[in-house]
Amino acid sequence: MKEIVPNPKMVAFCGLYCGACKRYLNDKCPGCHDNAKASWCKIRLCCLEYGYSSCAECKEFNNPNDCKKFNNFISKIFGFIFKSDRAACIDQIKKVGNTAYAEKMSELKLHSIKK
Repeated sequence: MKEIVPNPKMVAFCGLYCGACKRYLNDKCPGCHDNAKASWCKIRLCCLEYGYSSCAECKEFNNPNDCKKFNNFISKIFGFIFKSDRAACIDQIKKVGNTAYAEKMSELKLHSIKK
């Protein structure tokens, strides 16, 4: 199993920290940015289209509830099951940047900020 280390490239488009994800740590997923199989993810497709490293770079992303790609049925289920607050993750990235966010999440060994 991989070790949890701070890596800004492991910050997912939606704000999760792939570097602390069990699937990533067990070599079952390459992380959001390198996961070509995640073509179903509308957030990933949008960020790739606009060249964003995450939703934190989107000028229109002021309220996560306004974005139909970020706030969809699948994300609500994911958030409920994992008690994940991706909007708080994006807010944190906006405040401190990818590097500091990756450092904090790896220090806390968290995949997401919890609700």
